[in-house]
Amino acid sequence: MKPHHITLSAAALTPFALPAAAETDAWHMLSQIKINEIVTETTYEVQKTYPNALSEGAIEVEITGYAVPRLPGDMVQDLILMSDMGNCPLCGSFDHGTNLQVLLTKAIPAFEEGTRVSFVGTLTPVTDPETWQTVILKDARVITR
Repeated sequence: MKPHHITLSAAALTPFALPAAAETDAWHMLSQIKINEIVTETTYEVQKTYPNALSEGAIEVEITGYAVPRLPGDMVQDLILMSDMGNCPLCGSFDHGTNLQVLLTKAIPAFEEGTRVSFVGTLTPVTDPETWQTVILKDARVITR
């Protein structure tokens, strides 16, 4: 069997990044992440190509989007942030927009799904070759709510 290759733009995951000197649109930067899925009879690999701002590793970013807690409860520390609630990956559609897992430094009180929230944190590439997840926002803090 021939290897099966799929190359896609990873609409996988954040609006203002603050690398050292200049602001960058984080959602746009995330849309530039490329994924190449390689499937053979015996192997599976996801190759990820990051834009220059992320190719050297983690960067500090500010981002605003629509938040959905990953788990129920009175306090939230792990959530998904989406650029557009109309393209929600948690709504059962395979045709969804960019989304980002956010891990908060400190838990915050639960909120209504789809609340628009801004965060600042460390955007960290996920280099695991067996997952399509490309980045996580770690050590995040709410800056507006």
